[in-house]
Amino acid sequence: MKQVPGLKPELDTRPSASLLQPLAAWFERARRAMPWRAADLDAPHPDPYGVLVSELMLQQTQVATVIPYYQRWMQRFPDAASLAGADDDEIHRHWQGLGYYRRAGHLRAAAAAITSAGWPADLPGLLALPGLGPYTAAALSAIAFQRPEAALDGNAFRVLARVLGLREDPRRHAPALRQWLRPALEAHGPSRITQAIMELGATRCLPAPQCQECPLQAGCQARALGLTAEIPPRPVRAAPKDVELFLVALQADGRWLLHTPTKGGLLGGLWRWPTVEDVSQDLAAESRVPYGPLPCTPWPGWTQVYSHRREHVLPVSLQLARPVEAPQGLRWVTDQELAALPLGRRDQRLRGLLGQPGSGSLLEPPIERLLTRIL
Repeated sequence: MKQVPGLKPELDTRPSASLLQPLAAWFERARRAMPWRAADLDAPHPDPYGVLVSELMLQQTQVATVIPYYQRWMQRFPDAASLAGADDDEIHRHWQGLGYYRRAGHLRAAAAAITSAGWPADLPGLLALPGLGPYTAAALSAIAFQRPEAALDGNAFRVLARVLGLREDPRRHAPALRQWLRPALEAHGPSRITQAIMELGATRCLPAPQCQECPLQAGCQARALGLTAEIPPRPVRAAPKDVELFLVALQADGRWLLHTPTKGGLLGGLWRWPTVEDVSQDLAAESRVPYGPLPCTPWPGWTQVYSHRREHVLPVSLQLARPVEAPQGLRWVTDQELAALPLGRRDQRLRGLLGQPGSGSLLEPPIERLLTRIL
């Protein structure tokens, strides 16, 4: 392994095969039961497609949340061909609630490529599949096909940084870490060691580590140096932006107005209620919409937190006396259609409020200004 800043020179060459050997026996005892895990860790996985589904679902999502989604998904889309031929709305309904909805589109595109051309034969081929970055492609290669490719996610980086005493951001040294890890994968099995490192990072080598229960404690440099709280250094993240918005269920002639799905963005592939933000800056745009008094039902708001923004949601339902033409990008849908549409968690919550008595109070701006911004 190349000289890594922060490591003592005499420790840089400690071989991964011997240093990580205790992981193999520990994982046999400690591994959690997961529906996508194969019983035989020495053979190729009997269902690579199931591994692909699990890896994409597990991106940014905890195991306990993923398991019921995975089980429902595999019942409906048991193989790549069934997913490749499925309807977009149905795919997103089964993903509904998992968040990061672009993953569903990537999974469907990857399934289509696999159905058409079969599974790629190597890591570059897996990297060429839609939605598979270096970690996911390497994890699939190791877990599904027993190839000694090092899969480095947040848990793996934390484990290796502590074991090796790496005081810098370990992601800066990913190529060297992959090279260092390969002999351990070859010696103890790619699937076994890959999953053991993930398991250790998820259950023992946590941000606040449980060192007394760690099978690698004897060889861990961070523990020996008393630096487990400092290694790896925690990234500085920008504070999420605070946004206040009205979430509007607009009804006319028994139909509801919603945004149709878009390909990209945070909620790509999902239907959405109209929203109105920054209305305090829209005073000059207020118009006298000739709809007369409108039945209005407001409900108490809530805060919806995303990775980059924190939305203070003010939900409201408005009923027009007569229908109007839907603006570009929106569509009127029936009650029956609404019940089946894939929505994000925020929009599901408003759908669940419909028909319930209002218990909030509509704040400024006036209803007319909301309609101006939507219609």
